[in-house]
Amino acid sequence: MNKGFWIMGRLLVLAISSLLVTGCGRSNSTPRPQVGGAGPSPSSAPGRTLVIWSGSENRPLEPIIQERARLNNETISIKWVGTVDISRELQRGKLCEPDAVLAASSTWIAVGDTSKVTKHATSVYRSPVVLGIKHSVAQRLGWIPGSPNDIKRDVTVRDIQAAAQAGQMSFAMTSATQSNSGASAYLGFLYAFAGSPEVLTHEHLADPKVGEQVSALLGTVRRSAGSSGFLADMIVENPNYADAMFNYEATIIETNEKLLAQNAEPLYVVYPSDGLSIADSPLAYVDKGDADKEAMFKDLQAYLLSAEVQAKLLAKGRRTGITALDPAKVDRAKFNPDWGIDVARVLSPITVPQEAVVREALLLYQTAFRKPSLTIFVLDYSGSMALNGGEQQLKDAMKILLDPDLAAQYLLQPSPRDVTIVIPFSSAPDAPLVVTGNDKRELNTLLNKLQSKQAGGGTRLFTSAASAFAALGPYVEDAGKYQVSIIVMTDGQPDDKRADFLERSEQYTLSRDVPIYSVLFGAASKTEMEWLSGQTFGKVFDGSKDLVKAMREAKGFN
Repeated sequence: MNKGFWIMGRLLVLAISSLLVTGCGRSNSTPRPQVGGAGPSPSSAPGRTLVIWSGSENRPLEPIIQERARLNNETISIKWVGTVDISRELQRGKLCEPDAVLAASSTWIAVGDTSKVTKHATSVYRSPVVLGIKHSVAQRLGWIPGSPNDIKRDVTVRDIQAAAQAGQMSFAMTSATQSNSGASAYLGFLYAFAGSPEVLTHEHLADPKVGEQVSALLGTVRRSAGSSGFLADMIVENPNYADAMFNYEATIIETNEKLLAQNAEPLYVVYPSDGLSIADSPLAYVDKGDADKEAMFKDLQAYLLSAEVQAKLLAKGRRTGITALDPAKVDRAKFNPDWGIDVARVLSPITVPQEAVVREALLLYQTAFRKPSLTIFVLDYSGSMALNGGEQQLKDAMKILLDPDLAAQYLLQPSPRDVTIVIPFSSAPDAPLVVTGNDKRELNTLLNKLQSKQAGGGTRLFTSAASAFAALGPYVEDAGKYQVSIIVMTDGQPDDKRADFLERSEQYTLSRDVPIYSVLFGAASKTEMEWLSGQTFGKVFDGSKDLVKAMREAKGFN
């Protein structure tokens, strides 16, 4: 990595750290509650309600949780949100919405819980963050014991870096500032390049050699994503897109089951020997002084920790109890050794650093270490946007994304190497507006142009989306240096046809490699936008209730 960028990144960390929380307390933890039977709680009261915020990786738990609610004649509402949203919401202390959180990792609770309002935090299950790589590629690299090229030792982060830089494998991962699996993998990289210290410190992050190495590895990422589930789905839908992905062991298991169902090659699990993280999936109560809700929470937690439910989680590919499992007690079809899954292996995970170190590491990821983003926003300024409040919501969203100080609150601030292109459209696309880097004055000038623009005209959606590929023209030769994405936002029905997009986009070499993330608002056609995003393995975000949030989530994918 260029040392100038590393120095700039360090300065940015110091400049914007004041915008984030300066003191974070750990969640108050209590001893593991006594586990009762699976029957209804004798103290359950009809009509009680518990609101849980959870990451999408915990969706397999929903039927188990709802079963308990039915038994107790209670209501448990689960809101599926991102890791950053959980952490940010906890910063509101007793004013936060959820009564409990089920995060992917204790780290995010600790970082967000500045008022120390959480309690009873206990791990429900565990899953290591691993590299899932095509079996044939792992064999070729000698990463499978007994293979012809067997390297006769554990695979290290440097082995992965060397293979990626040599073009021997390609991999994808989630953003470290938006998803726990990406953050866990990234912290593992830092530990490995710092020489596997007992714990990562500010001094390690300040070491230019560490920064150069981790930046070099992140520079080889084939595709970034905002969620672990989306990343896995992308691999299933297009197995040839990348050779590997960093994700949870449990997610690799689910992915392999889907790959085999379509006769595709499964992934082989590699546990990095010097940079392994484990997601501990803690369920924590948010103490607002409601004894009745707390009793309901403790009953649910005890139920999830009961032997019956823990067995169900084990059957779903989640590790329960200690991380090393008894091979005689697990389903070998689920924890399949042919997939590289080693249940008897004693996992040696990295030590989670202090919260302040985690915050600095994430800031450095966003401002200095990650592969730079090249984002093209194709924004609807048609007449209908002025009729339903969409114009102001769009302008509010772009203010958050283009103002580095506001973007920093969501860990979305631009780096000095990012490129931002905006193409407003109505009856036709406007000329692209381009900003290179993160200069506040230039970004503010761009923002002012968007704020002063008035909605009016038709909805030339497909033609405008295709114009984004034309705007990529100057970057074609260096496209591999960026995480490139197109974010298309509209509130209406297109005036043009899909053929207009196909005819124009096929003229450009990057048209099948750049993901299109579509953001719906108002009366926008979900069918048309799903088709558009489906052309390049993108995703549709529903902004009908909160356009600002949808735009922010879309940006978090690169």
